Amino acid sequence: MPLKSWIEHAGYAIEGVLHAAKTQRHLRYHFYAAILVLLVVFILGVTRTEFLIISLAVILVLLAEMLNTAVEATVDLLSPERAEKAGIAKDVAAGAVLITSFGAAVMGAIVLYPYLENIFIEGFTIARHIGPDIAIFALVLVLIAVVLLKSYMGKGKPLSGGMPSGHAALAFSVWTSITFISGNFYVSAASFILALSVAASRISKHVHHPFEVVAGAAIGASITFALFRIFS
Repeated sequence: MPLKSWIEHAGYAIEGVLHAAKTQRHLRYHFYAAILVLLVVFILGVTRTEFLIISLAVILVLLAEMLNTAVEATVDLLSPERAEKAGIAKDVAAGAVLITSFGAAVMGAIVLYPYLENIFIEGFTIARHIGPDIAIFALVLVLIAVVLLKSYMGKGKPLSGGMPSGHAALAFSVWTSITFISGNFYVSAASFILALSVAASRISKHVHHPFEVVAGAAIGASITFALFRIFS
């Protein structure tokens, strides 16, 4: 049963991300910033190495904010009343977020400066990307969108219930990507049936209401469709 155990632990970890997004306004802001930054670097067409650097910077900022949330929760548990050392612990954790955010901003500025300078000299153009890169990028954006929507709705868990259905969103994102990349009707139809099966299973297992599944499917397909139309 190692796979089942791994899925359960992954569910707990994702639940931690969702809880932090629900309760921490600043983390939601960082998620919005992550979407914006990733869209910008994708539009500018940075190299894969540069994209990895920017992505790492984004991940570090999100990680620092989540660790700050964990520190605050632990301090509140151990010291429910106001205490000087408890305040210091929270301030230091918040300072770690500030330093990480500042470092990420500097890294982003260094990487993006040549591209922004090129826009000033030659004008603005949208970079083109190959299908697999767009598909992966779409999955990341769909996943972030699902986390943010679930945090606002305040109901359900990442892997069980809530608005929208993350399974349906990711499944239909994959179907849309396969349709664009393959350009083959039969391949698209087969992947659509698989995506539909994933969505239907969420209803049959009483994990989601039909509207939540339809909403998830629409979100996954529409975001992926838009990205392929823009960047392919």
